[in-house]
Amino acid sequence: MKHNKQAKRNRKTSWTIFISLWTFFLAVVFTWMSRLLLYNLRSVIISVILLILIILIGIIFDLIGTAVTAAEEKPFHAKASKKIYGAKTGIYLVRHADQVASFCNDVIGDISGIVSGVIMTVIIINLSLRSPGINEIYFTILAAGTISAVTVGGKAAGKSLAINKPTDVVFFVARLLATLEKICFWKKNRG
Repeated sequence: MKHNKQAKRNRKTSWTIFISLWTFFLAVVFTWMSRLLLYNLRSVIISVILLILIILIGIIFDLIGTAVTAAEEKPFHAKASKKIYGAKTGIYLVRHADQVASFCNDVIGDISGIVSGVIMTVIIINLSLRSPGINEIYFTILAAGTISAVTVGGKAAGKSLAINKPTDVVFFVARLLATLEKICFWKKNRG
């Protein structure tokens, strides 16, 4: 019994260290890539499109993380018994809900927030360089408020969907992941 508890603690500690390192790596890569893109493009329109895309990614992953924690295994076992494509992947996602939610909500969600802040800063810098008469302070406050409102509102709508239809959301994601596994020749032990 003690051995099982110790093994669980070791797995949790390993997961925590792994996800922390992975978050550091992803944050550095995404921030570097977005800055590189934005500084080289100098297009405000493309920058705004990139900003919207990053915000949408954060909202979608928050929705997935919430749905996985709200979903139950039973519907996926029923689908798996009928050999419905993606059901085994759904079971896997629900069984690993803590890790999936941590990755989706914390890692991707937090990185999306950081990267959207970086993108907003670069947009403001580009606009102020093009239009020296623009008041940076007011524009920054307005942009930060708008980005925050869109992000929080989008996540609230996503959470509502995730809590009310967790099985549907997880099953959609499971089928998508199963298809990606097939295309990319990843492990095929789930389906």
